[in-house]
Amino acid sequence: MMIMKRISEWFEVRLGYKELAEKHLTGYLLPRNINAWYSLGSVLLVIFGIQVLTGILLLIYYVPDADKAFRSVTAIMNDVPYGWLIRMCHAVGSNMMVAVLLLHMLSTLFMGSYKSPRELNWLTGFILFNLVLGISLSGYLLPWSQLSFWATTVATNSAGAIPIIGDYLMQFLRGGKLVGPPTLGRFFAAHVALLPLAIAGLIGAHLFLLERIGVSAPPFGLKETKNSWQGDQFRHEDHPGGIPFFPDYLLQDATSIMIYLAVFFSVVFFSPNIFFPVTAFMPADPFRTPAHIKPEWYFLANYQTLKIFPSELLGLMVQGAVMTFLALLPFIDRGKERHPLKRPIFLACFVGGIIIYLGMTIWGHYS
Repeated sequence: MMIMKRISEWFEVRLGYKELAEKHLTGYLLPRNINAWYSLGSVLLVIFGIQVLTGILLLIYYVPDADKAFRSVTAIMNDVPYGWLIRMCHAVGSNMMVAVLLLHMLSTLFMGSYKSPRELNWLTGFILFNLVLGISLSGYLLPWSQLSFWATTVATNSAGAIPIIGDYLMQFLRGGKLVGPPTLGRFFAAHVALLPLAIAGLIGAHLFLLERIGVSAPPFGLKETKNSWQGDQFRHEDHPGGIPFFPDYLLQDATSIMIYLAVFFSVVFFSPNIFFPVTAFMPADPFRTPAHIKPEWYFLANYQTLKIFPSELLGLMVQGAVMTFLALLPFIDRGKERHPLKRPIFLACFVGGIIIYLGMTIWGHYS
């Protein structure tokens, strides 16, 4: 015990970790009416950590070569001890990450947490969402199965509909005119190096902004229902009389993480095939197109949007307009009111948008 105490004192003199713990744990106060939706950020950090860990383990056996990729994935699933578990955790985790990120963004919208002065928080989160979609798409090709090959072909074909630069962009993504070995190399590099580094950097920026500006109080619940931000000068939004992050809200974070892990492992062990149609277990064949090839569930709404418009370009323009509107929403919605029931136009658009998205996703699945 004496040795441990001396080691602790040695680090305290050089790092001052007790002061840091006081500032960022017990001394970091949150709004008294904070709710469980705020813990989704911590859940996402855990998901990202699981994805990085399982991805590194898969890299030990995966071969990024068009002639060997499918066989290496098959070997991971059948021959490597617990390889099936690592692969299932990584594949299911990518889908769950998108789902939880969607819930996190919806809760931010619903509670008006994107409003001034948190425009940069929203922008970094919105870019993170698109990067997560990008890393999911790039990882989708790596097994080099029938599903991944032809789904990537359909996805990259959309880039060709862009005027002037469309063909060049499509060839840049594919590394040639058709999806082939160069495409696998490019997607592999993006999936294991470029996009993870970008995501990690933006997570750091997002957390810095969250800590710097302070946590926004929910617009409803007990006490602290008024907006506390006033004036145009910088001020950290603190919450005197609030609850400490440690141990009070850390317990809520831990509860949400445990609930997520329970759902996550339930899918991994009992129903992993909901994300794996039959074509996911067949090697890629460039000369045989599967019937009714479709992208992952989180791209089904985009996929169906392209189908219902008379031209693919028009469908892309509509999607681009919607994404641009969402990215710039904090600069468009400048009102001070954040309570959703006191913003009927916003609430109608919010509910309508969810219904349209779900409707297009279901339509895309069954069409």
